[in-house]
Amino acid sequence: MEDEEDHPQRSQKWLEDVSKGIVSHEIEALTLQGLQIELAQKGLIRCKFVVPEHLSDRDGNWHVGAIAVLVDDVGAAAIFSYVGHIKASVGFNVSYLSTAKIQEEVEIEGKVIGHKDKLSLVEVSVKKKDSGQIIAIGKQWMSAMTSKL
Repeated sequence: MEDEEDHPQRSQKWLEDVSKGIVSHEIEALTLQGLQIELAQKGLIRCKFVVPEHLSDRDGNWHVGAIAVLVDDVGAAAIFSYVGHIKASVGFNVSYLSTAKIQEEVEIEGKVIGHKDKLSLVEVSVKKKDSGQIIAIGKQWMSAMTSKL
């Protein structure tokens, strides 16, 4: 039988492995490379990240596609920390409110805000570390998959 207290540590290891390319596709590893997990507890993941040059758009801003990948994976890790396994996305929405420049430090927080039966809802916020300005807010519905990790 699983110990629910291990879920946050297992989710943190999963997110670290994704950022290193151990359990992910190359695009995820490139997008999350350098991600630092500051806190992992049941239903909550908090990270910091310095935006690398390879994730910039032509104007030197953090590419919105890279932000979406980060929101998706941090949200999945937050749900993993809550239920103890990975789920499949069934609804995904990101609102972009500002941007970050290359080498700017950001904070990411994924928090489970709803869970019932096989469905879970997570909200992920991305903010500039120095000012607290919101860059993006994502909401993601995930559903239980047939097999567990």
